[in-house]
Amino acid sequence: MLCSLLPPATGFAAHTVLQRPLDLDTGTGVLHGTLLLPGGKEPPPVALLVAGSGPTDRNGNNPMGGRNDSLKKLAELLARNGIASLRFDKRGIAASHDAGPDERQLSLDGYVDDTVTWARQLRADPRFSRLILIGHSEGALIASLAAPRTGAAALVVIAGSGRPFDQLLMEQLRQRLPPPLLARSAAILTALRNGQTMDEVPPPLMVLFRPSVQPYLISLLAHDPVEAFAAVKIPALILQGSHDIQVGVADAEALKAAKPDAELAIIGGMNHILRITPAGIQEQLASYNAAELPLARELGQHLLAFIAALPSSPPPGGR
Repeated sequence: MLCSLLPPATGFAAHTVLQRPLDLDTGTGVLHGTLLLPGGKEPPPVALLVAGSGPTDRNGNNPMGGRNDSLKKLAELLARNGIASLRFDKRGIAASHDAGPDERQLSLDGYVDDTVTWARQLRADPRFSRLILIGHSEGALIASLAAPRTGAAALVVIAGSGRPFDQLLMEQLRQRLPPPLLARSAAILTALRNGQTMDEVPPPLMVLFRPSVQPYLISLLAHDPVEAFAAVKIPALILQGSHDIQVGVADAEALKAAKPDAELAIIGGMNHILRITPAGIQEQLASYNAAELPLARELGQHLLAFIAALPSSPPPGGR
């Protein structure tokens, strides 16, 4: 347990922030997270941060992509401005590995269920007022699917796809794979979309389509991010960077079209890990392993303004 004073963001008062571990016993394994709780007389809002795809941990770091601390920095930004947060390692990832050691048993629906359980724990905690779900990348889809079951006051999607996973992945692969491997990827994705696994995967594609991850991909392909976002009935904010090389502005616009009452903010120069960078791929990739870089300032401005404008009472049916 650590009590520290985080430096204030410009224009906001400093808050003494308590950092402590928080665990969730799901009945099928224990998940581990980090709670940041700012001091104050009134219960603060609390944000549940949902990380993106693959082995991305609670801090936004991926062993295949380096250390950027994007979600850790986002949690600290919220804490400096009087907003509590919980970020957690998903089942099978980092400290929560033992809750899902066999990736063949992992599914997007399981991640949604875990997110709902975390959210309900936070909503039942008298230390907090309203709950905000914040999902980044694939976490945006998880948070969107979880939102109707949580009684959350609001949803924030950051760098969330506006297309089914196979369409998004094929666009990314067109820039990287020779035609034979691209065609094979398309065939594998078609089979997975139809609920069929593929035993024969070319070695260069094993990192994406290894047999043990295919059940997860089948569960992911069963959900359309646009349909999930359209079903959300609470206030929502879409945040998207113009220099994101993984998800584009068109994705954010598709989400906005699906839920016209959502707020949309396009942040000029921001990339997928929430930093301001040049548009070039090499500069982008360098930032993925540069935890010292600050978050895009405009990201924080839009996020804090959105949360501040939320009604103080919980949504209908809430606590």
